[in-house]
Amino acid sequence: MDLRHLKYFVAVADEQNFTRAAEKLHISQPPLSRQIQDLEAELGLALFERGSRPLRLTEGGRFFYGHATRLLEQAAQAVRTTRRVALVERRLVIGFVSSTMYSALPQLVRLFRAARPQTELALLEMSTVEQIEALKTGRIDVGYGRIRLDDPAIKREVLREERLVVAIPHEHEAAIPDKVITLAEVARHDNLVYPHSPRPGYADQVLSLFRDAGLEPANVHEVQEMQTALGLVAAGMGLCVVPASVHRLRPDEVVYRPLAEPQAVSPIIMSTRLHDQSPDVVLLRNLIDDIYRAQAEERRRTEEAQALADR
Repeated sequence: MDLRHLKYFVAVADEQNFTRAAEKLHISQPPLSRQIQDLEAELGLALFERGSRPLRLTEGGRFFYGHATRLLEQAAQAVRTTRRVALVERRLVIGFVSSTMYSALPQLVRLFRAARPQTELALLEMSTVEQIEALKTGRIDVGYGRIRLDDPAIKREVLREERLVVAIPHEHEAAIPDKVITLAEVARHDNLVYPHSPRPGYADQVLSLFRDAGLEPANVHEVQEMQTALGLVAAGMGLCVVPASVHRLRPDEVVYRPLAEPQAVSPIIMSTRLHDQSPDVVLLRNLIDDIYRAQAEERRRTEEAQALADR
């Protein structure tokens, strides 16, 4: 049995007719019939009810059809992905969710371009759900998202857990300087979450935080973009739980206060194809370690300087 047998079988099943299937495959009918007979002999069962018009699958044929179509799609995907990976030295495509653009991603892009000027680098904003499919089809080579999605074809690595903060209108009663706010306090007010779709997404991550604490926000308003949510916060329409790295957005209209709960974090996740060890992907991963080490050292120096100032 080889892929040709599966291709012929699926064509006959789809067309429900040997003659039309042969025309679709650009072969004559007798060789097609022999290939199906050989396949049935190897399986030891009939795949089609020969006397039916139109041609119908047997129960075994229906079962085999599901597996055959999946195997053909996996083979086609392997070809597409291999061709895409072969071009990785000339072009690397990164998918990212918008909030990662305010953390280490811009610095990562600058460092990569300096290290690999010969590689064209492209960035595509897309949700974590969209990144998984884009990796499998070869549209992107690396994804940076926030949602834990399992897929056997994808390698997923949590780079760090980022603290979450609450975006609050400047004139809001909760906008107290240096205040640490609890989820219970946030839940008493209108909450803006994003994105509206696709799901699951960051909105579900935030809502799960409330539910895990036995809380239900007073009112939840779903919007599509983080920037839209922060604009509505600035307009006094509610509060919004966001990653700490976005705290520089709308500084004249919005204040950001840390959440008290230690579980109020959001992962930054790097996703790649399962066995992709291309030099550019490996370099990206090493550069991320360099960035995080430098950030940790900078925090240490800042804390030491502050401790000396407090003495």
